[in-house]
Amino acid sequence: MAYMPALSYEAIADGLTVCTSSLHRFGTDAVLLTEFSGYRQKDRVCDFGTGCGIIPMLMQRQAPPQEIYGVDIQPEAIRQMCLGIAESTAVQSVLHPVCADLKNLWEDAPAGQLDLVTCNPPYKAYQAGIESQLTAQKIARHEILCNIYDICRSAKRLLKFGGRLCICNRPERLADCIDAMRQNGIEPKRLQFVAKAADAQPWLFLLEGRSGGKPFLNVLPLRIVGDGSGVTTRLEKTMPV
Repeated sequence: MAYMPALSYEAIADGLTVCTSSLHRFGTDAVLLTEFSGYRQKDRVCDFGTGCGIIPMLMQRQAPPQEIYGVDIQPEAIRQMCLGIAESTAVQSVLHPVCADLKNLWEDAPAGQLDLVTCNPPYKAYQAGIESQLTAQKIARHEILCNIYDICRSAKRLLKFGGRLCICNRPERLADCIDAMRQNGIEPKRLQFVAKAADAQPWLFLLEGRSGGKPFLNVLPLRIVGDGSGVTTRLEKTMPV
Protein backbone atom coordinates (compact mmCIF):
# COMPACT_ATOMS: atom_id res chain seq x y z
CA MET A 1 0.00 0.00 0.00
CA ALA A 2 1.32 3.44 -0.93
CA TYR A 3 2.36 5.69 1.93
CA MET A 4 -0.26 8.39 2.56
CA PRO A 5 1.10 11.26 4.63
CA ALA A 6 -1.01 13.17 7.12
CA LEU A 7 -2.26 16.50 5.80
CA SER A 8 -2.26 19.84 7.56
CA TYR A 9 -3.48 23.28 6.58
CA GLU A 10 -1.31 26.36 6.98
CA ALA A 11 -2.68 29.89 6.68
CA ILE A 12 -0.25 32.14 4.79
CA ALA A 13 -2.53 35.21 4.80
CA ASP A 14 -6.16 36.07 5.48
CA GLY A 15 -8.24 33.82 3.25
CA LEU A 16 -5.23 31.95 1.85
CA THR A 17 -4.43 28.40 2.96
CA VAL A 18 -1.87 25.86 1.78
CA CYS A 19 -2.32 22.12 2.30
CA THR A 20 1.01 20.60 3.38
CA SER A 21 2.32 17.15 4.25
CA SER A 22 5.64 15.54 5.09
CA LEU A 23 6.12 14.88 1.36
CA HIS A 24 4.86 18.14 -0.12
CA ARG A 25 5.62 21.19 1.98
CA PHE A 26 7.54 24.42 1.50
CA GLY A 27 10.53 26.32 2.82
CA THR A 28 12.16 29.71 2.73
CA ASP A 29 13.50 29.16 -0.79
CA ALA A 30 9.99 29.10 -2.28
CA VAL A 31 9.10 32.30 -0.45
CA LEU A 32 12.25 34.05 -1.64
CA LEU A 33 11.73 32.88 -5.22
CA THR A 34 8.18 34.24 -5.24
CA GLU A 35 9.37 37.65 -4.13
CA PHE A 36 12.37 37.63 -6.50
CA SER A 37 10.19 36.78 -9.52
CA GLY A 38 8.70 40.26 -9.61
CA TYR A 39 5.38 38.98 -10.93
CA ARG A 40 2.84 41.53 -12.18
CA GLN A 41 -0.96 41.60 -12.22
CA LYS A 42 -1.13 41.35 -16.01
CA ASP A 43 1.18 38.32 -16.13
CA ARG A 44 0.32 34.81 -17.20
CA VAL A 45 2.49 32.48 -15.13
CA CYS A 46 3.49 28.82 -14.84
CA ASP A 47 5.13 27.27 -11.78
CA PHE A 48 7.03 24.05 -12.56
CA GLY A 49 7.22 21.45 -9.78
CA THR A 50 4.60 23.36 -7.85
CA GLY A 51 4.27 20.78 -5.04
CA CYS A 52 1.55 21.91 -2.65
CA GLY A 53 1.06 25.04 -4.77
CA ILE A 54 2.93 27.36 -2.43
CA ILE A 55 4.25 29.74 -5.10
CA PRO A 56 0.89 30.26 -6.86
CA MET A 57 -0.73 30.77 -3.45
CA LEU A 58 1.95 33.20 -2.24
CA MET A 59 1.34 35.23 -5.38
CA GLN A 60 -2.23 35.78 -4.15
CA ARG A 61 -0.98 37.84 -1.21
CA GLN A 62 -0.34 41.00 -3.22
CA ALA A 63 -1.25 42.08 -6.79
CA PRO A 64 -1.92 38.52 -8.06
CA PRO A 65 -1.18 37.62 -11.69
CA GLN A 66 -4.23 37.14 -13.90
CA GLU A 67 -3.55 33.43 -14.52
CA ILE A 68 -1.24 30.78 -13.03
CA TYR A 69 -0.57 27.17 -14.03
CA GLY A 70 0.78 24.96 -11.24
CA VAL A 71 2.43 21.90 -12.80
CA ASP A 72 3.63 18.78 -10.98
CA ILE A 73 4.15 15.18 -12.07
CA GLN A 74 2.99 13.82 -8.69
CA PRO A 75 -0.80 13.39 -8.32
CA GLU A 76 -0.65 13.77 -4.53
CA ALA A 77 1.04 17.15 -4.88
CA ILE A 78 -1.69 18.39 -7.22
CA ARG A 79 -4.35 17.01 -4.87
CA GLN A 80 -2.84 19.05 -2.04
CA MET A 81 -2.77 22.15 -4.21
CA CYS A 82 -6.46 21.65 -5.01
CA LEU A 83 -7.30 21.16 -1.34
CA GLY A 84 -5.52 24.38 -0.45
CA ILE A 85 -7.40 26.29 -3.14
CA ALA A 86 -10.70 24.84 -1.91
CA GLU A 87 -9.95 26.07 1.63
CA SER A 88 -9.03 29.59 0.45
CA THR A 89 -11.46 32.47 -0.02
CA ALA A 90 -9.04 35.15 -1.24
CA VAL A 91 -7.76 33.57 -4.47
CA GLN A 92 -7.96 36.17 -7.25
CA SER A 93 -5.94 34.57 -10.05
CA VAL A 94 -7.34 31.95 -12.39
CA LEU A 95 -5.47 28.90 -11.08
CA HIS A 96 -4.87 25.77 -13.16
CA PRO A 97 -3.54 22.75 -11.20
CA VAL A 98 -1.95 20.49 -13.83
CA CYS A 99 -0.68 16.95 -13.20
CA ALA A 100 1.83 16.50 -16.01
CA ASP A 101 5.45 15.78 -16.86
CA LEU A 102 6.98 19.19 -17.50
CA LYS A 103 9.26 17.66 -20.15
CA ASN A 104 6.18 17.17 -22.35
CA LEU A 105 3.77 20.08 -22.65
CA TRP A 106 0.26 19.04 -21.67
CA GLU A 107 -2.78 19.33 -23.93
CA ASP A 108 -3.83 22.98 -24.39
CA ALA A 109 -0.58 24.21 -22.82
CA PRO A 110 -0.13 27.94 -23.52
CA ALA A 111 2.97 27.56 -25.70
CA GLY A 112 4.64 30.87 -26.47
CA GLN A 113 2.08 32.82 -24.42
CA LEU A 114 3.45 33.14 -20.88
CA ASP A 115 5.16 36.11 -19.26
CA LEU A 116 6.80 34.22 -16.40
CA VAL A 117 7.85 30.69 -15.48
CA THR A 118 9.04 29.94 -11.95
CA CYS A 119 10.71 26.78 -10.70
CA ASN A 120 12.14 25.67 -7.37
CA PRO A 121 13.85 22.60 -8.88
CA PRO A 122 15.50 19.48 -7.49
CA TYR A 123 18.85 20.74 -6.20
CA LYS A 124 20.90 17.56 -6.42
CA ALA A 125 22.15 16.03 -9.65
CA TYR A 126 21.02 12.42 -10.06
CA GLN A 127 23.01 10.06 -7.79
CA ALA A 128 24.65 13.01 -6.04
CA GLY A 129 24.42 13.03 -2.26
CA ILE A 130 22.39 10.70 -0.06
CA GLU A 131 19.05 9.91 -1.69
CA SER A 132 15.89 9.89 0.41
CA GLN A 133 14.03 6.57 0.54
CA LEU A 134 10.59 8.02 -0.19
CA THR A 135 9.91 8.45 -3.88
CA ALA A 136 8.21 11.84 -3.49
CA GLN A 137 11.22 13.19 -1.61
CA LYS A 138 13.61 11.74 -4.18
CA ILE A 139 11.71 13.47 -6.96
CA ALA A 140 11.74 16.78 -5.08
CA ARG A 141 15.44 16.66 -4.15
CA HIS A 142 17.18 14.80 -6.97
CA GLU A 143 17.12 15.22 -10.75
CA ILE A 144 15.44 11.85 -11.31
CA LEU A 145 12.47 12.77 -13.52
CA CYS A 146 13.80 16.05 -14.88
CA ASN A 147 16.93 18.18 -14.75
CA ILE A 148 17.72 21.85 -15.14
CA TYR A 149 18.12 21.43 -18.91
CA ASP A 150 14.61 19.94 -19.17
CA ILE A 151 13.23 22.83 -17.11
CA CYS A 152 14.83 25.49 -19.31
CA ARG A 153 13.79 23.70 -22.51
CA SER A 154 10.13 23.55 -21.49
CA ALA A 155 10.18 27.09 -20.10
CA LYS A 156 11.45 28.35 -23.46
CA ARG A 157 8.51 26.66 -25.19
CA LEU A 158 5.98 28.33 -22.89
CA LEU A 159 7.48 31.83 -22.72
CA LYS A 160 6.70 34.59 -25.15
CA PHE A 161 9.66 36.58 -26.52
CA GLY A 162 10.98 38.62 -23.61
CA GLY A 163 9.28 36.35 -21.06
CA ARG A 164 11.17 35.49 -17.89
CA LEU A 165 12.30 32.28 -16.17
CA CYS A 166 13.05 32.60 -12.44
CA ILE A 167 14.68 29.74 -10.55
CA CYS A 168 16.53 29.09 -7.31
CA ASN A 169 19.22 26.53 -6.57
CA ARG A 170 22.32 25.79 -4.54
CA PRO A 171 25.44 27.84 -5.41
CA GLU A 172 27.32 24.77 -6.66
CA ARG A 173 24.72 24.44 -9.46
CA LEU A 174 25.07 27.99 -10.76
CA ALA A 175 27.23 27.08 -13.77
CA ASP A 176 24.78 24.34 -14.77
CA CYS A 177 21.82 26.72 -14.54
CA ILE A 178 23.46 29.45 -16.61
CA ASP A 179 24.53 26.89 -19.22
CA ALA A 180 21.04 25.37 -19.38
CA MET A 181 19.43 28.77 -19.84
CA ARG A 182 21.79 29.81 -22.61
CA GLN A 183 21.48 26.49 -24.43
CA ASN A 184 17.76 27.17 -24.66
CA GLY A 185 17.83 30.81 -25.71
CA ILE A 186 17.22 32.25 -22.24
CA GLU A 187 19.78 34.87 -21.23
CA PRO A 188 20.62 35.24 -17.49
CA LYS A 189 19.78 38.81 -16.47
CA ARG A 190 19.58 38.99 -12.64
CA LEU A 191 21.43 37.03 -9.96
CA GLN A 192 21.20 37.23 -6.18
CA PHE A 193 22.90 35.09 -3.55
CA VAL A 194 21.25 34.37 -0.20
CA ALA A 195 23.17 33.81 3.05
CA LYS A 196 22.39 33.42 6.75
CA ALA A 197 24.72 36.30 7.65
CA ALA A 198 26.93 38.84 5.91
CA ASP A 199 30.06 36.80 6.59
CA ALA A 200 28.47 33.40 5.84
CA GLN A 201 28.82 31.39 2.65
CA PRO A 202 25.67 31.66 0.48
CA TRP A 203 23.33 28.67 0.66
CA LEU A 204 21.06 29.67 -2.23
CA PHE A 205 20.98 31.74 -5.38
CA LEU A 206 18.07 33.28 -7.26
CA LEU A 207 18.44 33.65 -11.04
CA GLU A 208 16.27 35.33 -13.65
CA GLY A 209 16.67 34.73 -17.37
CA ARG A 210 14.89 36.40 -20.26
CA SER A 211 13.82 34.60 -23.42
CA GLY A 212 15.67 36.17 -26.34
CA GLY A 213 17.48 38.62 -24.05
CA LYS A 214 20.84 40.22 -24.76
CA PRO A 215 23.89 39.36 -22.61
CA PHE A 216 24.07 41.46 -19.43
CA LEU A 217 23.96 39.99 -15.93
CA ASN A 218 23.04 42.25 -13.02
CA VAL A 219 24.36 40.83 -9.73
CA LEU A 220 22.23 42.13 -6.87
CA PRO A 221 23.45 42.74 -3.30
CA LEU A 222 23.65 39.71 -1.01
CA ARG A 223 20.29 38.84 0.57
CA ILE A 224 20.57 38.12 4.30
CA VAL A 225 17.90 35.77 5.65
CA GLY A 226 18.26 34.68 9.26
CA ASP A 227 20.03 35.81 12.39
CA GLY A 228 23.35 34.07 11.80
CA SER A 229 22.44 30.94 13.74
CA GLY A 230 19.90 29.58 11.29
CA VAL A 231 17.63 30.48 8.42
CA THR A 232 14.46 32.33 9.32
CA THR A 233 11.48 30.42 7.93
CA ARG A 234 8.50 32.48 9.09
CA LEU A 235 6.73 34.02 6.11
CA GLU A 236 6.31 37.44 7.67
CA LYS A 237 10.08 37.76 8.08
CA THR A 238 10.98 36.69 4.56
CA MET A 239 8.22 38.22 2.48
CA PRO A 240 6.23 41.09 3.99
CA VAL A 241 2.71 41.51 2.67
